[in-house]
Amino acid sequence: MNVSDLAKGVAEATGSNEADAKRAITAVFDQIAAAAVKGEEISIPGFGKFTVKDRPEREGRNPGTGEAITIAASKKVAFTAAKGLKDKM
Repeated sequence: MNVSDLAKGVAEATGSNEADAKRAITAVFDQIAAAAVKGEEISIPGFGKFTVKDRPEREGRNPGTGEAITIAASKKVAFTAAKGLKDKM
């Protein structure tokens, strides 16, 4: 499923048009991304939770040469499904 498919489904469910649904979906994702950039946790009851996790610096290998390299520390966004979503699956 892509954004267009999602917008079509939202438009049908809400009785709006696809363009308005697409703008709403984009706005929701923009708000989630903005909160993640601030390091905030985003909790959507019945769906799940987005959290920002720190990944420490670690050692890895260059797959081409086998040489040991250091992979820099970074941040990642993790999603944990809520019980309501898990039950639907």
